Amino acid sequence: MKKNIFKILSIFFIALLFSACEKKTPTEYAEIHWDRDTCERCKMILSDRKHTVQVKNQEDNKIYKFDDIGCAILWFKENKISWKDKAKIWITDVKTSKWIDARSAFYDTVHKTPMAYGFSANEKKESITEKNSEIIDFKEVEKRVLEKGR
Repeated sequence: MKKNIFKILSIFFIALLFSACEKKTPTEYAEIHWDRDTCERCKMILSDRKHTVQVKNQEDNKIYKFDDIGCAILWFKENKISWKDKAKIWITDVKTSKWIDARSAFYDTVHKTPMAYGFSANEKKESITEKNSEIIDFKEVEKRVLEKGR
């Protein structure tokens, strides 16, 4: 009986040891330390949970954080980021604060954003119910930010 328990415990501990050595997949996006982390471009503290952006370099898994989609777009340009098209970009949904894919999000044009670019992400087109709001895609947001260029 003791031998069986010893074998079972040995197998359990060996399995536990190997699972601890298993290569972990890095999380897609990082935890934000609200009111402590700063925007990569403008250095403003990240505190607005409705417009925060994260960019992940797929080559080295480094994550960059921004307070506004406009800062992220201008940062790509100003720093001549060669991996821009391969980057993963997440933004918080303006209504739910859930992280969503920035490139597939639908943007409204009526909310105030931290750096006043004025583009708020929505996971679903139907969730944009504000009157007088345009509904635009990421490429149009990018175009407008670059035209404004501040």
